Amino acid sequence: MTIQTDDFAPAPQRVVSAAPASPNEEAIERALRPKLLDEYVGQAKVREQLEIFIGAARMRNEALDHVLLFGPPGLGKTTLSHIIAAELGVNLRQTSGPVLEKPKDLAALLTNLERNDVLFIDEIHRLSPVVEEILYPALEDYQIDIMIGEGPAARSIKLDLQPFTLVGATTRAGMLTNPLRDRFGIVARLEFYTPEELARIVRRSAGLLKVEMDEAGGFELARRSRGTPRIANRLLRRVRDYAQVKGDGRITEHIAHKALAMLDVDPQGLDLMDRKLLEAVIHRFDGGPVGLDNVAASIGEERDTIEDVIEPYLIQQGYLQRTPRGRIATLAAYRHLGVVPPSHRSSDSDLLI
Repeated sequence: MTIQTDDFAPAPQRVVSAAPASPNEEAIERALRPKLLDEYVGQAKVREQLEIFIGAARMRNEALDHVLLFGPPGLGKTTLSHIIAAELGVNLRQTSGPVLEKPKDLAALLTNLERNDVLFIDEIHRLSPVVEEILYPALEDYQIDIMIGEGPAARSIKLDLQPFTLVGATTRAGMLTNPLRDRFGIVARLEFYTPEELARIVRRSAGLLKVEMDEAGGFELARRSRGTPRIANRLLRRVRDYAQVKGDGRITEHIAHKALAMLDVDPQGLDLMDRKLLEAVIHRFDGGPVGLDNVAASIGEERDTIEDVIEPYLIQQGYLQRTPRGRIATLAAYRHLGVVPPSHRSSDSDLLI
C-alpha cells in the first residue's frame, strides 16, 4: 500500500506529549521540580542507590562517579541531575549533545568546572564522534588533549581538569557507543510511574500552584497521565483553568473528568494521536505487522517522534507490539477502539511467535 503524506496535516502539540511544549512551560516545570531526594516521588530503587552513592562521595569529599540516566522523556532525568548537584553541594553546568558541535565547545565547559562539579549533558546520544573522543580521557583521567595552532605548527597539549561528575541523559540508550557507555559507573533506568505515585506528585504540584483539589480529582488526573510526571503537571494546569472557568476553582473528580474529556484524553491516558496510530495499524494495515515508516506516513508524524514519544506508552500498556517484522496491534488495542478483531486474532498468543 502506498501512503500519500500530502493528505495529512502536521500533528498539533499534544497535551499528553512528554516533550516540553514551550519555554514558558519549562519555566513552570523548574518551579515545580523537587530540589532534594527526600522530595522526589517514585523511582524508589534509583533514589535508594543515589542516596547511598551520593552520601559516600560526600563523606569522602570526592566527585561522584559518572551517572547515566535513561528512559522515556518526561520521567525526571533533568530533575535528578539538579538533585544530584544539590545533594552534593556543588555547581551544575547544563548543556545538550546537539549543542556541543566542536571539541572546543566541550573543552570550554570542562575547563571551567570547579572541583566535584556536575556537568549535565542531555541527549548525550547525539554527541558527535569528534566531541565524544575528547570526552573519554576527561571521564577517565580528568584530562583533555587540545590542539594549539594550525597546519605544520599545530601541536597537542594536555590540560588537567578538576575532578567532576558527568550526568548523561538519553531516551535512546541503545544509540550510545560502547566506549561511552562503559565509562559510566552508575547507570539508572527510569520507569513509568504508577497512578499512586503520580497522584502524590499532582498533590504536591497543586499545593505549589495554590490549587484546591480533592483526592479523587487528583487520582483522576494521575491515572490519565501516561505514567509521566511532566504530563501530569501539564494536565493539572489545564484542568485548573477549566475548574476556574466552569466551576468554583476546585478540582474534583467530576471536573477532572469533564476537563480531560474536553482535551480528548481518555480514561487510559490515550489521546487522538495514540488512537490515530492504533487505528492506522488496525484499519490500514490489517493489524500489522507494519513497518515504522509506513506508520509514520499514514499518520503524518516523524518516525523518531513515534518511536520515542508515542510508542513507549502504547507498548508498556499492551496496545502495541514491536516485532522483527514490524508493529502489531494487540487484542487490547482492538478492544479499546471497540473493533472486532479478525478470527486469526482470537488470542494474542500468535503475536509472540
